[in-house]
Amino acid sequence: MHLFYTPDIRSGDSYTLSEEESKHCSRVLRLKKGDTVYLTDGKGMLFESVVDSDSLKKTTVRVTRICTDWGARSYSLHMAIAPTKSIDRFGWFLEKATEIGIDQVTPIICEHSERKSIPVERMNRIMIAALKQSIKATLPVLNAPVPFHSFVTKSGSDKKFIAHYDLRNGHLRDNYSRGESVLILIGPEGDFSQPEIRQACDAGFVQVNLGSARLRTETAGVVACSMINVSNE
Repeated sequence: MHLFYTPDIRSGDSYTLSEEESKHCSRVLRLKKGDTVYLTDGKGMLFESVVDSDSLKKTTVRVTRICTDWGARSYSLHMAIAPTKSIDRFGWFLEKATEIGIDQVTPIICEHSERKSIPVERMNRIMIAALKQSIKATLPVLNAPVPFHSFVTKSGSDKKFIAHYDLRNGHLRDNYSRGESVLILIGPEGDFSQPEIRQACDAGFVQVNLGSARLRTETAGVVACSMINVSNE
């Protein structure tokens, strides 16, 4: 199944791929006229299509079937996570979370954060590639970085957790129930500060751990993402 990200597609009979996607379709994948391809707008729409013209610069496809809310889930997962000092590690987290299944990511700037900004365009390209790789029709929303204190006071969800390394906390899997929309906070290298933990608890977040191992920020994000998705399988 060959999937192309086409955010500007509208319901209609035909669509012309961008020059970059046309080259990928014709030169890399070697698809020919009559071959089946799939397009997505990244908002849940999946367009089953047939290649009409296999031009290297302007590959045209004919839409044969439209699926709405393809792969839609009964819950949502929003993760607010501190950007890692190494932007490559943060990109790795976004890639894996997109592949596993996540709806929204908000970078949060914490007391112990070593990175205050992210290259949004580059991170979105990573997520788009992961979307296509994992055959999904909904691209996660990547929000702009926001200070921790302002984020937690305005957050809202069915369930809200702050995950940090304290084995006295209950495990995430024991505090989450299938079908619940959830917001999870993941801290930076050095973890959350005690004032941040207190502020989150005052805002309704429940303290949880992700197991006995002390995990890197990006690993903790992937583990939490995986736990929520497995709980809903």
